[in-house]
Amino acid sequence: MTAPTVAILGASSDPAKFGNKSIHAHLRKGYEVFPVNPKGGEIAGLKVYPTLADVPNGRLDRISVYLPPHIGLELLSEIADRGCGQLWLNPGSASPELVERAEQLGLDPIQACSIVDLG
Repeated sequence: MTAPTVAILGASSDPAKFGNKSIHAHLRKGYEVFPVNPKGGEIAGLKVYPTLADVPNGRLDRISVYLPPHIGLELLSEIADRGCGQLWLNPGSASPELVERAEQLGLDPIQACSIVDLG
């Protein structure tokens, strides 16, 4: 059985930020984690991908967003093209416009904290 996959949009190397806490929480739950941040580099020993399009593995089980709504809105078409089982809009990343657009693209956004969901 392969591990579930997650891309963390807005991944951060700063341990105080939720874009970092999410990486560690998903790793602890056995996910194959793909941090995404335009700065690239490495976080928690993982390669950071500059864009979602750079992430390998086709359709993802989960995409978890830690970005301001106006940036998330710009990435929705790319997210829809990529495909995911679950789109998590973490606190601070959603707006009515973003949610409406995500639904128009056939995504079913979950407006909640993906870290809390992991337990």
